[in-house]
Amino acid sequence: MANIDVRLLRYFIAVAETGHMTRAAERLGIGQPPLSQQIRVLETQLGVTLFERLPRGMALTDAGQAFLADAYEVVRKLDQAVDDVRRVAAGVKGRLSVGFTSSAALHPFVPTVIRAFRSDAPSVSLMLDEASTGELLDGLRDGHIDVAFIRQPQGNTAEVTVLQVLEEPMVLAVPSAHPLARTGKSGKSGKAAAVPMTAIAAEKLILYRRRAGQGLYDAIIAACHGAGFSPAIEQEAPRLLTTLSLVAAGLGVSVVPASLMRMQIEGIVYRPLAPPPRAPLCCAYREGVLAGPTAKLMAHVRAATAENAKEGTA
Repeated sequence: MANIDVRLLRYFIAVAETGHMTRAAERLGIGQPPLSQQIRVLETQLGVTLFERLPRGMALTDAGQAFLADAYEVVRKLDQAVDDVRRVAAGVKGRLSVGFTSSAALHPFVPTVIRAFRSDAPSVSLMLDEASTGELLDGLRDGHIDVAFIRQPQGNTAEVTVLQVLEEPMVLAVPSAHPLARTGKSGKSGKAAAVPMTAIAAEKLILYRRRAGQGLYDAIIAACHGAGFSPAIEQEAPRLLTTLSLVAAGLGVSVVPASLMRMQIEGIVYRPLAPPPRAPLCCAYREGVLAGPTAKLMAHVRAATAENAKEGTA
């Protein structure tokens, strides 16, 4: 069977279903003599007679009847395999592994893109994983992750393409009883007045652990140095939510991406900073030609990036 051309199986099935060589040839769009010749080739390769040649048609022999069920199954599996591989290439079937850092996942850009992709490709098996930026970059390089949403990448980005999708300001998170939480409004806008970076020079700062979010950590430290002081770091928390919990408990203040303001955590007040550190959001993927579900997800990422740029939103 390994050396039998699948076209011979299709010819055999057509003759078996019509019971007539001429009608089968018409269905297949070929001449009757070539079809008859191909059926004899198949019989020769199998070493059996598949049809009885009757005056008014073709009848399956016992061997032919037994072979028909297998021929149907082989052709069905081949057709399914061809359809599957085409659907994978089109990005609507297969598997996609998406990673994200905790701060990236909390920006609405990420769930918006994931929802759009899921709606467009519901048959793709989607695997989601949260990890640090370094772990995600390693996962991209070794093939365990296809796409990763990260903040500013630091260190080794070999074999990885990084696309910045947006940039947002960072804000000050303070306990609700803190004096900086009660600063007045700014002008006619009624918005909270910005807190100068120098105002946190004497504060106990709680930061997201550097090895988990090096880009955010370094951006905050650089902003402090730019304002002329070195921050007093009280604690480094393993997760952003842990950072905010420590702030709510009154153990210090923190600087976080503005998108986290959507999380209304009791005991925390968010204040704009002047000048604000900036927190980029990036999408990373392995270098090379994009294909399959990865290409489809990246198409949604680029569309959302363009829409954000047009609207001027962060």
